[in-house]
Amino acid sequence: MEQLGIELYAYCTDFIINLANILNLSYYEVNAIVFCFLYPLLLIGLTLLFFVQRRRLRTLKNRRK
Repeated sequence: MEQLGIELYAYCTDFIINLANILNLSYYEVNAIVFCFLYPLLLIGLTLLFFVQRRRLRTLKNRRK
């Protein structure tokens, strides 16, 4: 299991390094963009989607009664 964690970390690090090279940015800049901007936006967006879908499901269940 530890080996899987090491390989996953190496893959993610390589991905960020390659993305930085493609975008002509530094590793630290891409890392900041991903973890300080994109991840929180994704987290908030998925949370909002959850609540919207839950409301829609409740509405559909109430219509059936």
